[in-house]
Amino acid sequence: MLCFLDDGIGMDPNEATHVIQFGKSSKRSPESTQIGQYGNGLKSGSMRIGKDFILFTKKGDTLTCLFLSRTFHEEEGLDEVIVPLPSWDLKTKEPLTSDPEKYAIETELIFKYSPFKSEQELMEQFNKIESSSGTLVIIYNLKLMDNGEPELDVVTDHQDILMAGTAAEGVKPEKRSFRAYAAVLYIDPRMRIFIQGHKVRTKRLSCCLYKPRVYKYTSTRFKTRAEQEVKKADHLAKIAEEKAREADSKRIALEARLGDDLSKDSRAILRKVQDSAMMLQRDADMKKMILEAKQKALKEPKELNFIFGVNIEQRELDGMFVYNCSRLIKMYEKTGPQLEGGMACGGVVGVVDVPYLVLEPTHNKQDFADAKEYRHLLKSMGEHLAQYWKDTNIAQKGIAKFWDEFGYLSASWSAPPSVESRYKRRRAMEIPITIQCDKCLKWRTLPFQMDAVDKRYPDSWVCLMNPDSSQDRCDAPEQKQNLPCGVLKKDKQTAEDKQKELAEKIKQQQEKLQALQKTTTIRSAADIKKLPLEVSMKPTESTSQATRSSERTTTRPRSPPLPAHLKNAQSTPPTRAASQRPTRTPAPPPPKVDAPRLRAAAKPPPPAAKPVAKASAKTPPPSRTTRTPAKAASAKPAAAGQRKRVIEEDSEEEEEEEEEEEEEEEEEKEEDDSEEESEEEVPQTKKSKMAAAAANRGKVVEKATPPKRGKLDEVNIKLCFPMRVDSESSQICAS
Repeated sequence: MLCFLDDGIGMDPNEATHVIQFGKSSKRSPESTQIGQYGNGLKSGSMRIGKDFILFTKKGDTLTCLFLSRTFHEEEGLDEVIVPLPSWDLKTKEPLTSDPEKYAIETELIFKYSPFKSEQELMEQFNKIESSSGTLVIIYNLKLMDNGEPELDVVTDHQDILMAGTAAEGVKPEKRSFRAYAAVLYIDPRMRIFIQGHKVRTKRLSCCLYKPRVYKYTSTRFKTRAEQEVKKADHLAKIAEEKAREADSKRIALEARLGDDLSKDSRAILRKVQDSAMMLQRDADMKKMILEAKQKALKEPKELNFIFGVNIEQRELDGMFVYNCSRLIKMYEKTGPQLEGGMACGGVVGVVDVPYLVLEPTHNKQDFADAKEYRHLLKSMGEHLAQYWKDTNIAQKGIAKFWDEFGYLSASWSAPPSVESRYKRRRAMEIPITIQCDKCLKWRTLPFQMDAVDKRYPDSWVCLMNPDSSQDRCDAPEQKQNLPCGVLKKDKQTAEDKQKELAEKIKQQQEKLQALQKTTTIRSAADIKKLPLEVSMKPTESTSQATRSSERTTTRPRSPPLPAHLKNAQSTPPTRAASQRPTRTPAPPPPKVDAPRLRAAAKPPPPAAKPVAKASAKTPPPSRTTRTPAKAASAKPAAAGQRKRVIEEDSEEEEEEEEEEEEEEEEEKEEDDSEEESEEEVPQTKKSKMAAAAANRGKVVEKATPPKRGKLDEVNIKLCFPMRVDSESSQICAS
C-alpha cells in the first residue's frame, strides 16, 4: 500500500468528479506555470503503480471519497467504468445524498473491494488529513516483478523508496532513489516533501555549483508550440464570432417582431436577448484580442536562461538538467564537448527552465513532444557549454590540477573525492550552504563557518537559526542569487578559413565523383570477364542475378510461325552447321546486310535457271506474307512482268523491313536497359516476344542454291530458345 498525503486546498464533490474525466484540466493555458495540463496524471500514474486506488479529500464542510478499482471491474466483468463517489458532512458525518439507495450501493462496493471494510475505517482515513483541507491518495495491489516481489522496495531503506533489484553499474542515484529524485524534481522548490516520515532535503541546483554563470539565449526557432496555440486561438475566435453573429441576428429579429409591444414580459425577453448578444460579442472581441496577441508572440524571439556550473561534490554527476515549468523532465543529458568522452567540460552541470510556450512535454513528463526542437535546444546548450568552459579557464590552468585541488586524487573519474578535512574545507569554502526554512519555505544562504563544515542541520530548520542577523526572521525578504552573466562569442571566420573550408568541401565532392566513375555497369557475361579476377569470381548473389539478367535479355526468342511458301520449300544443307552445344554467352548478332546486296539477291536469274519469285535471306513478317501467295512456290512459272512486279514489291518490303528492324533494335536496347536496372528474372511478355521476333525475322533462314526448275525443295531453319539448365540461363540451338 502506497499513500500520498498533501495539505492543499482539497476538492468538493463536484471537483472530485473531474478527477475521473480523461483530459479534464483547469490549468490549461499558455501562460500557465503549473505542471498538470493534460488531466490524465492521477489515472494513468496510479494504474501504472497498482491496480486500485482510493482517494479521500477534504474541503470546506464536505468529505469526499473516490474509488477507482481495476479489480472490481475485472471480477464483475464490466465494460464501462463505474466509480463510487460518496460524500459526507464534515461536522455530522452524515452522508450528503439525495438517493439513499445509490449511497448504499457505493459504500457496499468500497467495503467489498477496498482495504477498508466499514464506514468507521473510512472516517479514520479522513482524520489523517490534519489540516483544514487536503487530499489523501492510497494505491494498493501494487505491481509485482517476475519473482513475486513488488517493484518498489520500501524495506531496504526505511527513509526512502527504491527501485527493487540490484542497481546496475553507472546508474545515477535519481534513477534508483525516490528521495534523490524528489530533491531535484523542482527547479525552485516551494514545498515540504516527506518520504516514510522523513523530510527530503530539496536542492536548488544553481546554488550547489562551483562558479555558476548564466547565459541569455534568444531564438526564433521554437515555433511549433506557439503555432499550435495560434491555431487553437483562431479556432476559438471563429466560434465565438459565429455565436455573436447568431445572437445579434436573434436580437434584431426579436426587435422587429415585437415592434411597439412594450409589455412587461416582452421587455424582459428583449432585454435578456440583448444582454446575451452583448456578452457573446464581448467574448468574441476578447478571443480576437487573444488571437492577435498570440500571432504577435509567434514572431517574437523566445528567451531562455542557461545556467552552468561545476559539480565539485560529485564530478561524475554531470550533464544538462532540462525543466518544464519548474518540473524536471530530462536529466544528465550530455551535449557539446561532453559527448566526446574526454575531460573537457567534465563535471559541468547545466540547468534550463523551458516554458510551455517553447517546448511541450509528453504526458508522462519524461520527454518532450517535439524531438527536433529539443535536439536544437541541446545543441544550443552545447555551444554555450563550450563558451562556459573557456570562461572558467580550467583547461588553461590544467584540468587534472583543478580536480586535485578539490580532493579528486584517483585516476578513476567516478571515484569520490577525498574525505580529508582540508579538502572538505576547500569544497565548503567555494559552495556556501543554502537551506530552506521549514516554516516560511524561503531559501537562506548561510555564511561560511569553519566549525560548520561537517554540521548536520535539522529538518525543522527555521530562519531564527540563521547566524546572519539580516536573514534571521521569516518576514525578511529572500535574497536573490546574483549570477555573473556570460556572452556567447562566436568565432568569426577569416577569408583564409572560409577558403580552406570550401576547398575541403570541393575535395570531398571530387572523391564522391571519382567513386561514382569507378562504378561499372554489367550488361552481359562478356562484361564480367573484363573485370579483375577477384571481382569476377566473387559468388555474390547480386552479381549472378545481374549476369543471368543480361544473358536473358540478349538471347533471341522463338521465331514466329513460318509462311506457307517456306514450310513446303526445299533447300540444300548449309555449308556450316550450327553448334548443338549449349552456351552460357549470348549469341553474336548476325552480320548486317546492306540494302544493295539484298536488291542484288532479289534480281531474277538468267532465263535458263527459271528461279521462283523470291528466295529471300530474311523471313517476312506474318502480316505481310499475304501479298505473296503460298501457291506461287509450286505453281507454273509466271509471266516476266508478273515476276518483275513481285520483285519490286519484295524490294519495297525489304526496305520497309529494314526501317522497322532499326526501330525495333532501338526499342530492344531500351528494354534491355530497363531489365538490367531491375535485375530481376521476369518472364517476357507477349508484346516483348513479338517485338524480339520481329527484330530477328529473316535472320534464321539460310539461302540455298536453287534446284532444278527453280523450286525451293528444302529450307534449313535454325531455332534458338532460352532454357533453364542447372539453375543458369543457357541456349539450346537445334537445326
